[in-house]
Amino acid sequence: MLRKLWNFKENSPLSFKMLGYILVCSSLFTLFATGIQVYADYRKDVSLVDQRMQLIETSYQSSLARSLWSLDQKLLTVQLQGILNLPDIVHLHLKIFPDSEIEMGEIPPRIPTIEYEITLQHSSDDIYELGHLTITASLDEIYKQLRERIFIIMTTQAFKTFFISILILWIFQVLVTRHLGKMANYARSLNINHLETPLRLDRKQATENQPDELQRVTDAINEMRMTLLKDIEKQKRDAAEISKLSLAIDQSPSSVLICDRKWRIVYANQKFSQLTGHNLNSILNKHPRELTHISSDASQNEQLWQNIEVQVERAGMWQGEMHSTRQGGEKFWEQVVITPIKDETNNPKQFLILGEDISVRKRYEQQLLRQANYDLLTGLPNRMLALDRLKLALAQSRRDESKVGLMFLDLDNFKHINDTMGHDAGDSLLIEASRRISSSLRGNSTVARLGGDEFLIILPGLEDPADAELVADRILAAFSAPFILSNQEVFVSTSIGVAIYPIDSENSSTLLQQADAAMYQAKNRGKSSFHRFTPDLNQQSRERLKLETQLRKAMEHNELRLFYQPIVETASGKVVGAEALLRWSNPMLGMVAPDKFIPLAEETGLITAMGNWVLQTACKAVKNWQDESGEELTMAVNVSPRQFRDARFVDSVRDALLANNLKSECLELEITERLLLDDSIETYEILNQLDEMGVRLSVDDFGTGYSALSYLKSYPFDSLKIDRSFVKDVMTESEDAALVTAIITMAHSLGLKVVGEGVEDSAQLNFLRNKGCDFAQGYYYNRPVPEQDFSEWFNENLRARAS
Repeated sequence: MLRKLWNFKENSPLSFKMLGYILVCSSLFTLFATGIQVYADYRKDVSLVDQRMQLIETSYQSSLARSLWSLDQKLLTVQLQGILNLPDIVHLHLKIFPDSEIEMGEIPPRIPTIEYEITLQHSSDDIYELGHLTITASLDEIYKQLRERIFIIMTTQAFKTFFISILILWIFQVLVTRHLGKMANYARSLNINHLETPLRLDRKQATENQPDELQRVTDAINEMRMTLLKDIEKQKRDAAEISKLSLAIDQSPSSVLICDRKWRIVYANQKFSQLTGHNLNSILNKHPRELTHISSDASQNEQLWQNIEVQVERAGMWQGEMHSTRQGGEKFWEQVVITPIKDETNNPKQFLILGEDISVRKRYEQQLLRQANYDLLTGLPNRMLALDRLKLALAQSRRDESKVGLMFLDLDNFKHINDTMGHDAGDSLLIEASRRISSSLRGNSTVARLGGDEFLIILPGLEDPADAELVADRILAAFSAPFILSNQEVFVSTSIGVAIYPIDSENSSTLLQQADAAMYQAKNRGKSSFHRFTPDLNQQSRERLKLETQLRKAMEHNELRLFYQPIVETASGKVVGAEALLRWSNPMLGMVAPDKFIPLAEETGLITAMGNWVLQTACKAVKNWQDESGEELTMAVNVSPRQFRDARFVDSVRDALLANNLKSECLELEITERLLLDDSIETYEILNQLDEMGVRLSVDDFGTGYSALSYLKSYPFDSLKIDRSFVKDVMTESEDAALVTAIITMAHSLGLKVVGEGVEDSAQLNFLRNKGCDFAQGYYYNRPVPEQDFSEWFNENLRARAS
């Protein structure tokens, strides 16, 4: 029997595996079913014992209680003996209150038992608890019965499972595995020399409508056999052609064309068809030149191929790049190598043309060339290409004895737009500005972006220098229309500097410097204008460069100073604070005016570091004054737009307050109206963070910018400062007096305090006081002075007011 099973395993491993799976699954199911059945029987037997216990309680509880109550020990003993004689009852324990007990029988060791407790009570007028009877029942008989049942069930199921498995295995062997073995043997013997005999199984043929799995596999194997027969026949037919082309295909790194001695195409491989879209039938017997495109002039294409044919015959190879044509007419770049296929006499009998698509490489080369010469944002020539074109224009001008105009453009207030409205708006502005500049020029002119908001215009072939000024006027007119940035109208002008070759200079680099200097002169004259270079601008340009160089060293050399001007309550004359004003004292330049170096600091980005220094220094000064005088003075500090947009601005304010242990309400930040133009979420968030810190906020120079009541309502300002230009003429100009009065009234209606700047005499002070202005500031009280001088002046003021 074992030998048969072993042979069965060797011949039909699939059947043997199936037998194993059947036995395992059947055994698991038998164990599971047996377990459920045995557990159910066990629970049933245990429940019978429980029922017997309940019956004992029902039958003996009252009689036992009466025996206990009457103290009839003999009757009690008889009753207990009767319970002990019942089936499965092995032990009784009677607890008699208060301290007596009776015990009968014994609990056998290592035999499972269950206990049941009966409470004995006597009822008359009251209920008396007499004791507890604990009955112990043995489960030994139940366990013996369970073991017998398990043995019978397992034995029966094992025999049943074994015989059913053998039956199923035999059926599977007859119906499936013997056929699978035959299929395996047939497939193993299948080769190109034994394809005549189809596969047939020794079984009843399945119906054509409902073939079973074995039939489908048989049909598939037979179909594969027929396919192989057809392929072999086709291979025999193609053998001659494959023999002719094998040498060329083996040598080809990419697409392949084979031409005969007269350069007529006789073969194209699959790669060529993929590359060009042409199939062999469409190009057969054509000359390769019909697939290339040198220019619209057919004679140039003809000449190229004549040179190629000559070079291939003489040198034995030609290689190079050419413009080829796809089937749809699309042009593409191709790297081509052409070599002859020689016969036994070393004479060319065919020509092999190998091609590789290099369009992607060419595009990358063109892209790199464009990136190297053009600005990615605007598409205009960049500085490198502009300088090359300038040199070419100057060279051409020398030959033609004409003039060249060079214009240097810079957008006015671009940094403000970029800072307040974001870089996307700045990019949109640059793109539109480049379009407007380009539309103002003639065809042979060049406009280039040098970087940032700077543009360069080259005007070659000028007859009269005044022509450059006409172009500048057209550009200024083009900038008069508003720009639409983020769905908002913004007016942006440009300043233009003009230099003329050869009048101003014959050198390109000098000409650039001169146009740059002229542009800065146009900015200094009020922007939105152009300026022709004059020799004195060289000196101004050098001075500006010198000023920038010295400014970059100013903080390192401790050249910056803070001066302080008092802010006084108009009604009482009490000094409530001071405004910190930045000054620069340079050993070479002397005391530099703020209107000269602060715009330069804004432009170069130095203003952020300077602003942080001002915050720290001013907070330290006011804290010292508070400690000396006991007065809670405030310090007003101006904030530039660029400093305000710095990502760490709020942190720098907080750091200055913490470093100097200064209350936040003692610091007032003065914001210009220009900074509020964008009305952005970023501005709102920064101002609210400062307001939540407790820092006071003030609108500086109110009335000089783009005043709007909306931001006074929207932003958490505490006060506004009337610009000195209005206060100066309040006694002589009725318009200024009315305007100042209106500003004070409006500010008070919005809950804002008002500070009048530039108060120089008592008449101005009395006017402001009578109109309800809260505070005043100006030379009438004191000029801006250093920290120590301000401290002395303030102490004198305190003593004067005290006396």
